Amino acid sequence: MAEADTLSPPTDERMPAGCEAAAILLMLLSEEEAADVLGRLDPDEVQLLGGAMFGVADVTERQVNGVLDLFVGSARARTTIGFGADRHIRGMMERALGNDRADNIMARITPPTRTNTLDALKWMDPRTIATLIENEHPQIAALVLAHLDPPIAADVLQLVDEDAQTDIIYRIAKLGPVTSEALEDLERVLLRQLGNTMRGGTTSRRGGASEAAKIVNSTRTSAEQRIIRSLNKLDKTLARTIEDEMFVFDNLNALDDKNMGTLLRAVDNAILVVALKGADERLRAKMLGCMSSRAAQSIMDEMLERGPMRLAEVQDAQKEMLAIARQLANAGTINLGGKGDDYV
Repeated sequence: MAEADTLSPPTDERMPAGCEAAAILLMLLSEEEAADVLGRLDPDEVQLLGGAMFGVADVTERQVNGVLDLFVGSARARTTIGFGADRHIRGMMERALGNDRADNIMARITPPTRTNTLDALKWMDPRTIATLIENEHPQIAALVLAHLDPPIAADVLQLVDEDAQTDIIYRIAKLGPVTSEALEDLERVLLRQLGNTMRGGTTSRRGGASEAAKIVNSTRTSAEQRIIRSLNKLDKTLARTIEDEMFVFDNLNALDDKNMGTLLRAVDNAILVVALKGADERLRAKMLGCMSSRAAQSIMDEMLERGPMRLAEVQDAQKEMLAIARQLANAGTINLGGKGDDYV
């Protein structure tokens, strides 16, 4: 019996999935094949897979077979009809129309290609990017930051001259569709060493108040407050729009009980009842938990009595609460939380 137990495979062995499964599959490939796969991924995906590969060195044969079964199952659900489609379609067009007319038709129907040159910025550290843009026009800096993930863009923003930071955020917020020609100019200025140029007549939508808000939201609190104050002097409407994008109702989850209690005491019950109608269950429970049981029951009863409410009414009430929260935070009465690295 003991020998049989030794020979039987463990039934509780955990089967790898997700990133672990992908890492095992990569380890089964040759270096060239694995490199070709990694070359098609984003920097954060490469880092994630690289770390996972170190963690899956000791796997059983059963786990490897499980990963292969998983891969084969996924592969069966896909077709290869899209691979090499451009060559196949061109071949059909040339046979049907001849070379010249096929070229004319293909020029009209071929989807525009986009270069990955600007994606090279994602592989650079923030200090290198800041160095690239430090002597460039703020509009170029704005385009660069708008093409980065907000946390990276925030790191870059905080490395450039403070006097330029507000102007850059303002320009990001004002960015509209960016033509391929403008992106070509950007490449020539910043990435000459790569030697690639943009192709196609497409436009790229980057920037806007939402993008600017994400970047400012990722900066330290001191930088965030300074930029918003400067933006208020430059364009009050835009500053308010960015603030609204930066701070949404769910962010109130970051308040501790003491700060939440202070905020709730500053908000009229009529506003609170409407605002809570659109809150998620976790935030609603947190707010009600910061009240006395009697006050919480009164709020819940009033919410039931009000019945269904228009979404616009709920959103307006939530904006009023957020405005009060910002006023209290600016006065130092409450701490909105979320950026603990600024504490000393």
